[in-house]
Amino acid sequence: MKAKPIYKILDDKGRVLIPKALRASAEMEHGDIVRLGVNKGVITAKKVDLIELGDQSPEAVEAFVRAAIRDMPEETQIGIAARLLELVEQRKEQRHE
Repeated sequence: MKAKPIYKILDDKGRVLIPKALRASAEMEHGDIVRLGVNKGVITAKKVDLIELGDQSPEAVEAFVRAAIRDMPEETQIGIAARLLELVEQRKEQRHE
């Protein structure tokens, strides 16, 4: 049985909401890295585990870090979170000096 097409309106910033059912079918979750492409006029969106080498935009780096942290043991995640909080506190103190 062929899936019924879904139509969405592109907003003024070029965004389209991917419906929850489609995200679930593609196993896409909040924070996942999605590679966008165009092939013969067709836009594709594919969930990927790693960003391609050379893409070091802030968005790509953040997506990579989020994906990497998600796969780490909980103890490691807690250690990273604690270190990040320390860095935030240090920056706050430096601003008030």
